[in-house]
Amino acid sequence: MNDAVPLVDFAPALRLALLALLIALLPLGYVWLRQRGRDTRARLAALTAVTLFLTFDLIVFGAFTRLSDSGLGCPDWPGCYGAASPIGAAPQISAEQAVAPSGKVTFGKAWIEMIHRYLAMTVGVLVLVMTVVAWRERARLPFSPWWPTATLVWTIVQGLFGKYTVTLKLYPAVVTLHLVGGLVLLALLALQHAAFSRRSDTAVALVGSLRTAARLALAVLAVQIVLGGWVSTNYAVLACTGFPQCNGQWWPAMSSAGFAPLRELGHAADGSGLGFDAMVGIHMAHRLFGVIAALVLGALAWRLARAGGRARRYGAALAALLALQLGSGLSNVVLGWPLIAALLHSAGAAAMVLVLTLLLARARQQVQAALGAGDAAHAMTVATAGRAAQARGTAGGGTLAA
Repeated sequence: MNDAVPLVDFAPALRLALLALLIALLPLGYVWLRQRGRDTRARLAALTAVTLFLTFDLIVFGAFTRLSDSGLGCPDWPGCYGAASPIGAAPQISAEQAVAPSGKVTFGKAWIEMIHRYLAMTVGVLVLVMTVVAWRERARLPFSPWWPTATLVWTIVQGLFGKYTVTLKLYPAVVTLHLVGGLVLLALLALQHAAFSRRSDTAVALVGSLRTAARLALAVLAVQIVLGGWVSTNYAVLACTGFPQCNGQWWPAMSSAGFAPLRELGHAADGSGLGFDAMVGIHMAHRLFGVIAALVLGALAWRLARAGGRARRYGAALAALLALQLGSGLSNVVLGWPLIAALLHSAGAAAMVLVLTLLLARARQQVQAALGAGDAAHAMTVATAGRAAQARGTAGGGTLAA
């Protein structure tokens, strides 16, 4: 790869922004046509749903970009060799591909990387539109417009993570933060969609202990995702072969050197090469904590199924996703990390975050609805008592006057 290429080149920034705007006009036009005549809240609910869908796709395609080794398909940012697409960078890509036909830079990898960036910029435009509309219509919103604003800020942070993923040459800590940041964005959009589309038929009743269990499950899932991201960004999936043993041992030799966050890919914190025992340690941490995560998530799915009602649907979805995660995770180890299994594993993790976030959001709506109903009933009781007292006073006054 040509080290003389500037890592940051804003020359194509305007063309990229115009391209993102043109792409974003497609979902915006779809929402406008489908939601004509409806109120602002319904339109924002539809826009958030489309953005949520594209963000999920962005996370999965980001995993594909990483797993296909296309993260440096364009070695500069935000464009590709200073161009808005691999078409404009054809001479440079051809030269790199001639030297290394299966190297970091090829036409296929460049297109994968740029499509990922186009999709990310499109999501950014949609979040920006959502934020502007939220501020203009803030009097009609169910929550403060600062929530969409926070989502916009986080989207910008995600863009910076994407930039440093390229400029720091796949620095593991940055790549992992980029992965986790995408899931945080997914959760933020899910919360906003739940608020915009609030209906009585979507709320979920969870008793106090079950709501606490859902929160615990989300926290455990977050830790497991971070550990899984660390495995992926350090390419430690195949450090252990076989299951349930690792390389034929129940407790293989491993070290904690791989968990130093401030280090380059393939190196330890002191700059030396990362040993195989460190790679095994990274893999085993994800595998061992996965047992805890499976037990916690499985228990929650079982309790949700027993709770009945709408909670049962979330329990079924969670159980199905847990089975997918276990199956795809085992396939990665046993079958030698096939691309489809790795993608399913990433998609399943994102889907679990989405399900648990929506579950907690709908449960909160149920609590708020119950509190609102209680306040209304109390107000009605007070009003009725007031009218009764007034009637008694009137009757008493009439008797005295008589």
